[in-house]
Amino acid sequence: MLRRRRTDTFGLSFLDCICCGFGAVILFYVMMSAQGGLRRLHRADRLKSEVNRLEAQVKTGTRNLAALENSLQAVRSEKASIDSSIDHLLAELAGERKQLSSYDAASLARRQHIEQLKADIQELQQGERRLEAGALELGALGQATQASAPASVAAGTSIAGAPAGGLEPRYITGVELRGKRILILLDRSASMLHEDVVTVIRMRNASDEVKRAAAKWRRAVRIVDWLELQMPAGIEYQIYAFNTRAQPLVAGSAGAWLDSGDAAALVRNIDALRGLVPEGGTSLINALAAVRMLKPLPDQIILITDGLPTQGRTAGRRKYIDAGAREQLFDEAITVLPKHIPVDTVLLPMLGDVEAAHRFWRLARLTEGTLLAPSKDWP
Repeated sequence: MLRRRRTDTFGLSFLDCICCGFGAVILFYVMMSAQGGLRRLHRADRLKSEVNRLEAQVKTGTRNLAALENSLQAVRSEKASIDSSIDHLLAELAGERKQLSSYDAASLARRQHIEQLKADIQELQQGERRLEAGALELGALGQATQASAPASVAAGTSIAGAPAGGLEPRYITGVELRGKRILILLDRSASMLHEDVVTVIRMRNASDEVKRAAAKWRRAVRIVDWLELQMPAGIEYQIYAFNTRAQPLVAGSAGAWLDSGDAAALVRNIDALRGLVPEGGTSLINALAAVRMLKPLPDQIILITDGLPTQGRTAGRRKYIDAGAREQLFDEAITVLPKHIPVDTVLLPMLGDVEAAHRFWRLARLTEGTLLAPSKDWP
């Protein structure tokens, strides 16, 4: 009996197919993995380049931020400086307003004083007219009794022994040159340009010719000329001009006295006086300290000025000085003045310097001198 051939389902061929298919799957997987790896590498490269670009932007932004912070700090510093300047200007403006208000008050007081002086002048004029009328009556009476007058009365004399030509001009003005050695101190500071502070500030930048032509300064020059011409014979004198320091008009004559009879010295003084230019601040202490340099000391000092000093021995640190500080500078200055020397002050007008008249009046009383506030037509 023949056996049936046995059939094996899983033969060699089937296994080969299975292996080939599995290998194909593995190969496909490997190929797919490789493609995925390449895509990831490309993506990583793109991301890395993007990161590098962003890092570069961050660095640039950091540098720009530092520059901006420096600029901001500079702007803040500038703003602080501007704020400080604004505060300083506001303080100065407040001071100027306060000073202007004091000027207005002083102007009002001065106007009231002028009105009072006008009233006094009118009363004096009325009294003068009454005296003239009385003099005419006395003259008529004198003519009627001239024949019976004693022969011992001189024809050239008048009542009380006054000269027939009238009183001496030195006595009329109130400035009597009574010393054997007379020192004239002339204030040549910038305030001698005008009576108003605002006008003085404007004129400080003018030319020397304009400054010399200022009405107030010309008046001071005329006062010195008048005093020189009134010098009695046989005395000695000296003229010092001062602003921040004091110097004699005639160069090389510091500490020396000039003879009133020396016409050449008089001409040199006049020429030097015409060349002076009012400028700078006022140091009264340096002017009075120069008195001690004269040997021997003067018997009389004639001070021509317009107000209280603005600085001491040296210039102060402050740009502006108030009235209280100027009063202190004056009080300090008179301490260096030698004792027993009368000081006659010719005080020219200066708006707003109310305390000046009180201080110089006190100086006149302390030194047994005089204080003269001349009218506009003197000399």
